[in-house]
Amino acid sequence: MVVAKPRALVGYIAATVAAFIFGVNGVVIKLLMDGTGIDGFQVTFLRVVGAAVLMGAVLLTRDPNALRITRKQIVPLLAMGVVGVAMLQATYAQAVFMLPIGIALLLEYTAVLFVALIAHFFFREHVKSRIWVSIVAVLIGLATVAEVWNSTLNAEGVLWAFAASASLTTYFLLGERQTGVRHPMAVGFWGMTVASAFWALFSGWWTLDPVIFTRVIPFSDEIGGISGPAWLLLAFIVVLGTFTTFTLGLWSISILKATRSGIVATSEVLFAFLAAWLILGETLNVVQLVGAGIVLIGVVLAQSARDNRAVQSDLALDTSEISLPKDPR
Repeated sequence: MVVAKPRALVGYIAATVAAFIFGVNGVVIKLLMDGTGIDGFQVTFLRVVGAAVLMGAVLLTRDPNALRITRKQIVPLLAMGVVGVAMLQATYAQAVFMLPIGIALLLEYTAVLFVALIAHFFFREHVKSRIWVSIVAVLIGLATVAEVWNSTLNAEGVLWAFAASASLTTYFLLGERQTGVRHPMAVGFWGMTVASAFWALFSGWWTLDPVIFTRVIPFSDEIGGISGPAWLLLAFIVVLGTFTTFTLGLWSISILKATRSGIVATSEVLFAFLAAWLILGETLNVVQLVGAGIVLIGVVLAQSARDNRAVQSDLALDTSEISLPKDPR
C-alpha cells in the first residue's frame, strides 16, 4: 500500500483549502462591488495592499532574510507582480461582475492548457499526447457552457475572463519557478508589493469615499437574510481571500509543483458554483452542467500531461545560483 508522504499531504490540504476560500471569495467580491459601486480595479488595489502589508509583517517577524532578492530575480518578480498578480486580480473581479461566477472561473482555468503548451514549446518539457485530447474537451465543454448557439453570455465579461486566463498562466509558470528558489510567502509579498505600486497609479483609489464601507449589504437574496457592513466583506477579501489563499497556494506549489497543485486548484470552480448557488442563487441548466464537467475533465488531463521531471531539473539549475531562505518550519 502506497501512502502519501506527510509533506505532500500538507501540500494537498493547503491547495484544497486555498481553492475553497478562492471559490467563496468570488461571491464576496461580487457582493462588495454590487453593494458599494466600487469597481474591479479599486477592489484589487485594496486587496493587494492589504495582503502585502500582512505578508511583509509576518516575514519581518519570522524570517527577514527571506525578503532579500538578487538582481537576477528582479525582472521575474516584476512580471509576476504586474501580470500574475495585479492583472489577475483585476481581470477576475471584472469577469465575476459581468458573468456567473462559475463560468468566469471555467474560462479562467483554460490557463492550464496554456501552461502545458508553453512548457512543451518554450521550455522543452515533455508533455504527454493526452494534451490534445484535453484541448478538444475544454473547447467542447466551454462551447456547451457558453451555449454559443444562443450567445447568452456577456461578451465583455468573456474577454475579461480570458484575460484572467492569460494572467493565471503567468502566475502558475513564474510562481512554480520562483517558489523553487524562494520562500513562498516572500514570492507572494513581492508580487503583492509590485501589484500595489501598479494599481496605486491606475486604479483611481483616490476617488473612493470611505463612507461606502459603512453601508450595510445583504449577504444573500433572501428577504430578511443576513447582512453586514461593507468593510467586513473587504476584510474577508483581504485577509482570507488574498493573504491566506495566496500564501497557501504558493506554498502548495512549492511542495507539489504547478502540475499537481493546479489539478487540486481546479476544485475552486466547484466550490464557486456551490457558493454562488447557495448565496446568490446563480444556477446552470443541465446542458451547461454537462459542459462544465467536460471542461474540468479537460483541465485535469492537461495538468496531468506535464512531466514534472523537466520542472524539477529547471529548478535544480536555479537553486545552484542562489542561497535558499530558511525553511519556515
